[in-house]
Amino acid sequence: MSTDSNDQDNDRKDDPTEGVSPRESLIEYPSDFPIKVMGAMQDGFAETIVEVVRGFDPEFDAGKMEMRPSRNGNYLGLTVTVRATSREQLDNLYRALSSHPMVKVVM
Repeated sequence: MSTDSNDQDNDRKDDPTEGVSPRESLIEYPSDFPIKVMGAMQDGFAETIVEVVRGFDPEFDAGKMEMRPSRNGNYLGLTVTVRATSREQLDNLYRALSSHPMVKVVM
């Protein structure tokens, strides 16, 4: 079975990722980038997350962190807005937060 070369050319034109490396980012750096973190409601959770975030963004302002308890008060959702300077920084921060034993979800 042969393939028509015009069909192959048309398929490439329709692919929006053609020529875009999977490691490229759609985020412009530097920029403010919100990250949502959820964990069990427990003493020290918010303070611990602030410490982790400051390891990647020393200028992080904890006073601007948003906190939302779950309906039944079992979980606490935090929104931290970091100054993203690179994809590597964000990837490493996500890994640190996701692997922390107090954290259930990172978005």
